[in-house]
Amino acid sequence: MTAPPQPDAPVIVAARRSPIGTAGRSLATVEAADLAGPVLAAVAADVPGLAPREVVLGNCMGPGGDLARVAALTAGLPVEVTALTVDRQCASGLAAVELAVTGLRTGTGLVLAGGVESASTAPWRFWPPGRGEQPVRYHRAPFAPAASGDPDMGLAADLLAQERGVDRTRQDAYAARSHARAAGAMTAGGFDAELVPVAGVVRDERPRAGLTVQRLARLRPAFRPGGSVTAGNACGVNDGAAAVAVVDAASHRRLGLPGLRVLGTGTAGVDPRRPGIGLVPAVRLALDQAGVALADVDVVELNEAFAGQVLACCDELGLDPERVCPDGGALALGHPWGASGAVLVVRLFSRLVRQRRGELGLAAIAAGGGQGVAMVVQACR
Repeated sequence: MTAPPQPDAPVIVAARRSPIGTAGRSLATVEAADLAGPVLAAVAADVPGLAPREVVLGNCMGPGGDLARVAALTAGLPVEVTALTVDRQCASGLAAVELAVTGLRTGTGLVLAGGVESASTAPWRFWPPGRGEQPVRYHRAPFAPAASGDPDMGLAADLLAQERGVDRTRQDAYAARSHARAAGAMTAGGFDAELVPVAGVVRDERPRAGLTVQRLARLRPAFRPGGSVTAGNACGVNDGAAAVAVVDAASHRRLGLPGLRVLGTGTAGVDPRRPGIGLVPAVRLALDQAGVALADVDVVELNEAFAGQVLACCDELGLDPERVCPDGGALALGHPWGASGAVLVVRLFSRLVRQRRGELGLAAIAAGGGQGVAMVVQACR
C-alpha cells in the first residue's frame, strides 16, 4: 500500500545523536546542556542555507529552568533562536519532535527538536521536611496520583508481562537479540553517520555482543519475587542526546534535501498502573492519520524499555517482534529518558534516508503516568 500523498507535510531533513553512555561511566561528568549542545550544532550544520528559528528539547530529570535555551546557547546558536523545554517523561524527545512538526504545519522555517538526559548529573531532589523532620530524597517524580496507582516502571512492566502472558524465556530471547543486533550494527559502522562525538566519547557504551539467552537466564528478578523482569531484559540508566531538523514543506522544496516526511502522529493516554502499553493506542492513532496499515511499514522503532513490555505491545498490535528495532534498541543501546523518543527518529532517518532501506517508518514510545507517543514517516529522496 502506498501512503496517501501529503505534499504540505513538514519534513525531517537531518538527524543526529550523541553516543549513549551508562550512567556514572563514559559521560558521567557531562551535564545535560553540554550533551545536547554538540548534537544541536551538528544538526544545524547539516542544513546549510537555513538558520534555525527555535529549539524544542525534551528532558525529564535535568537541573530545571529552560534547559533547551541553555543547550541552544551552548551549541553556539544565535541569541535570537528561541527555545522550549518539554517534559512528557520518557516520551519527551518524541513529543518535542511532534511539537515542532505541529508548529510547522502552519508556520515556516527550521526547528531543531529532540531530547537530552544526563542521569549521571541529575540533581538530587528532596520533599520539604515536616515539623521536626529531615528532608526525604525522592528518586523520581510522581507519574500519577497515589490514589490511582503509581507503580515504578519496572514493577509495572513486570505485572504487564504477567497479565499478557509474556514469559521469561521470550523476554530473555528478545533482549539477547537486541544486543546481538546492536553489536553487529556497531561493528559494521551502522551508527557512525548519526553519531556526534561528545567529550571524547565516540561510540555507544552498553551493547554486549556475547550476551546470550543462557547468561540472561542466570539473572534474578529485579522488581518482585518470582517476577520475570531482570537487569538483563530491562534497559539501563543512561546519558545521551538526540536531535532532528524539521522544516516546512515549502522550505524543503527549496532546500532539495532528502528526508522524512511526517505523515502522522499520535498521543494517547492509558491506565497509569500499566504505562508500558501506552504506545499501542498512540501507534493506532498515528497510522490512522497517515492512512497506512502497520503491515505497510518498512522499519519499526519501538522504545525497548523492557523486553516484556515491548512484547506485550507487539502482541496487542499483531506485530512480529522480529520487525522491531532492526539494529537493536534501548535494551542494548540504553534509555536516556528524555532523549529516547528522538533517538528512535534518528534511527529511522539512518535506515530510511542514509541507508535507503525502505520507504515508511514508525517510531513509538510509552511514558510513565500512562501515555504514549507515535510518529509515522515516509522517506522522500
